[in-house]
Amino acid sequence: MQNSLINFNTDQFAPFTVGFDSLFDKLFDLDTSSTGYPPYDIIKTQENSYTIEMALAGFSKNDIKIETSDGVLTIKSTKKNTDSGGKNETVHKGISQRNFMRKFTLSDDIIVKSADMENGMLSIRLERVLPDHKKPKLIQIK
Repeated sequence: MQNSLINFNTDQFAPFTVGFDSLFDKLFDLDTSSTGYPPYDIIKTQENSYTIEMALAGFSKNDIKIETSDGVLTIKSTKKNTDSGGKNETVHKGISQRNFMRKFTLSDDIIVKSADMENGMLSIRLERVLPDHKKPKLIQIK
């Protein structure tokens, strides 16, 4: 069975994508190694505000590293897998604490405002900040 994206013609969008040359490269660069872990939601909280919520049961804020670089927000675990070494033996391990890395491509006008970790839920607040030259303006007809 052939992949239908191979025959996808991106030229049909050219009139609508001025300045987004690398957009299609990122859009159709399929990452087949993604495992879906950890689960996350992206919520639009206001007109120009968003929150990424990520379920991280078993992790503390010291186990997570968040960084931005070149328009990419990266969230990864830094927790070392350790055995309890005590007298308790785990019969079933259902809470996953495996290492992970999630990447989100951000628009040029999106900034990370803050990050909080509470009750196993990581919340990262983002805000869209439009510079004056990108804000809509009325053009006078002479």
